[in-house]
Amino acid sequence: MEKLQQQDKASGDKTVELDSSQVEAIAEARAIYQAQVAECKILHNSAMATTFEPAARQELETNFHRELARFVTDRDKKIDRIRKRQET
Repeated sequence: MEKLQQQDKASGDKTVELDSSQVEAIAEARAIYQAQVAECKILHNSAMATTFEPAARQELETNFHRELARFVTDRDKKIDRIRKRQET
């Protein structure tokens, strides 16, 4: 841990302390993300089980991965907004 802190100091990164409401909001954002991913996986698996055409299966896979990437982006943006509340 100390080594990481030294690397942060050397690179100019600053440590930001979060208050309890921010920690709770970040935890909630992560829980929502996990729920979205779980729901998306269930729907994807269901669709894949009933689809046999290779082109349609490939399209389902592409859409699934696009949705997962969107969930990650949304989660990260939300967490960044929560962390920046303290800085302003």
